[in-house]
Amino acid sequence: MKYASIGPIAIHLPSKVETNEQLQEEFPSWDLDLIFSKTGIDRRHIAAPDECASDLAVEAARKLFTENSIDPASIDFLLLCTQTPDYPLPTTACLLQERLGLPTTVGALDFNLGCSGFVYGLSLAEGFIRAGTAQRVLLITSETYSKYIHPTDRSLRTIFGDGAAATLIESGDKPSLSAFQFGTDGSGADTLLVTDGGARPVKHAIQPRHRKRWPSELYMDGPSLISFAVGAIPKLVDNVLASADLQRADVDFFIMHQATCKMMEQLRACMETDEAHMPIVLRDYGNTVSSTIPIVLHELRSAGQLASGMKNLLIGFGVGWSWAGCVWQVD
Repeated sequence: MKYASIGPIAIHLPSKVETNEQLQEEFPSWDLDLIFSKTGIDRRHIAAPDECASDLAVEAARKLFTENSIDPASIDFLLLCTQTPDYPLPTTACLLQERLGLPTTVGALDFNLGCSGFVYGLSLAEGFIRAGTAQRVLLITSETYSKYIHPTDRSLRTIFGDGAAATLIESGDKPSLSAFQFGTDGSGADTLLVTDGGARPVKHAIQPRHRKRWPSELYMDGPSLISFAVGAIPKLVDNVLASADLQRADVDFFIMHQATCKMMEQLRACMETDEAHMPIVLRDYGNTVSSTIPIVLHELRSAGQLASGMKNLLIGFGVGWSWAGCVWQVD
């Protein structure tokens, strides 16, 4: 039996950096100190007008290959998680296959799951590896939410950043990923959505839960999302721990989707844990949607905070509503 293992990770961020100081100069009436106290975000990377999710994904993957001497021909399957695909069709993963020089024998697919997407992607990769379908899976998360946000939108512009992460999932002899648990509640679809650009006519589209305050294509009901997370995520954590026969004290890190500092702090309080066990990595990135968890993993690895044998929970949640969690034991 072969098992999936999280290999090296590379991240790529757009070159344009937008800081709170710049926003304050552009919008003197915005209280950026108050906003920072709630979001914990000081700067974000923003994709250029002609820079799309595939472009960020290509750069992240090339960095992964170069930094770790990975032969693109060794990749068996490509998974791309994005909610900002280049086109409705063709599949962006197919475009990446050609641009990255992956073999034509590779499998490639997009999946649209946002904030829970990285954990879902790990589960898919593990399934391919356990089934013997693949030995090496390239999991890429890439988002350019800024393209859905109007420049005057104080609520969203101060939260979301663009970025991509490329993660190599490899076949190994020892279990590393386990106790996957999932959740879905489509009744929350009206709390975070973009209804333009799909096949459903606008007049029949899902309506935002409350009145839209800003002209962005993207709508977010922050308070409802916090209520959802506070209600669902502690239960998800308990379910993952029960499935793995672990106690909370056995966990080294609770690695959560990085939504906002306010949401993270409320989850910490609900779970009775602290910053040492639930890191927040938001200040210089913003909420990068499906890329937040691999960015945290990359930061922890770079800081030398991950050691072999450590047990960590990976928890994603958000748009959909969709949530997912698993145990990751560091190789």
